[in-house]
Order: sequence, then structure tokens, then C-alpha cells
Amino acid sequence: MKYAEIKALATDEIVARIQEEKATMTKLKFAHAVSSIENPTRIYKSRKTIARLSTELTQRQAQAKAASESNS
Repeated sequence: MKYAEIKALATDEIVARIQEEKATMTKLKFAHAVSSIENPTRIYKSRKTIARLSTELTQRQAQAKAASESNS
């Protein structure tokens, strides 16, 4: 998932995608531990996607906090 696609998502969609990606990564890790999966780079890509989503979510939360503090 590209960063531009992530920026286009709503905050609640980002939270949902993080949960989905974490579940996917857990399944991939388990499948890889049992027997090697066809494309092990999917684990790496999933981890990077979670990091990108988490970064955007953190930035949005910081912006919301800064906006609420400036209004007070």
C-alpha cells in the first residue's frame, strides 16, 4: 500500500486496516513456521504496511491534539 493511498483513507479506516494487516501478518508467520510459504516477502511487506499506517495514524492524532490545544 502506497503512502498516498494511506493519506486518502479516513482515520477509522486506518485503524481497521492496521487490525487487518496485523491479523494477516500473524497468519503468515504461523504458516511460515509450519512450512515455508511460497512468498516469504509478504511478511516483510505486511510489517512495512503496518508501520506506514501506524505512522499516519500517529501524525493525525498529533495534529488533532495540537489543534485542540490551540483552540483552548
